Amino acid sequence: MTDTARLYGGSLYELAVDEKLSDTIHEQIGEIRRLFWENPDYARLLSEPSISLSDRLGMIEQAFGEQAERYLINFLKLLCERGLLGEFAGCCEEYARRYDADNGIVEAVVTSAIPLSEEQKDALAAKLEQIAQKKIRLVAKTESGVLAGLRVELGGRQLDGTLLSRMNEMSRRLKEAAV
Repeated sequence: MTDTARLYGGSLYELAVDEKLSDTIHEQIGEIRRLFWENPDYARLLSEPSISLSDRLGMIEQAFGEQAERYLINFLKLLCERGLLGEFAGCCEEYARRYDADNGIVEAVVTSAIPLSEEQKDALAAKLEQIAQKKIRLVAKTESGVLAGLRVELGGRQLDGTLLSRMNEMSRRLKEAAV
């Protein structure tokens, strides 16, 4: 994340807090980020210098004007005017980071060999909330290299309950016992 994204994303967050819109904008900024990710040609179009600035601003208004908070629409327009739409994803990350910190939310990235069921995710999130004493936003990933068990990254800590981790630990203990 660039300093520019930190500055702009943090400024948007501070404005949202002042206006008591942090929850609403948090939800909407995530949706717009998802839309830009799913439609990269649209995001490139908004940065195309051969299209007049007024047309690009009109496209933002037309796409989001009826559905998003005015502050968020104006934020997108500001990024467009300054040629900074490429920083939008970083702005979203900074906004989310500040939002999570203020709301006691921590992200837990869980890696497993096969997709977890919703019941398993809910149970794991509840257990991690007890450990962290914070609300958990669970991000589940699958990785074929994880033979069995789970690897969890939580607030800078890694909890590794995978088969490979357990085998490595057993090997280390056997070497220590043999010496």
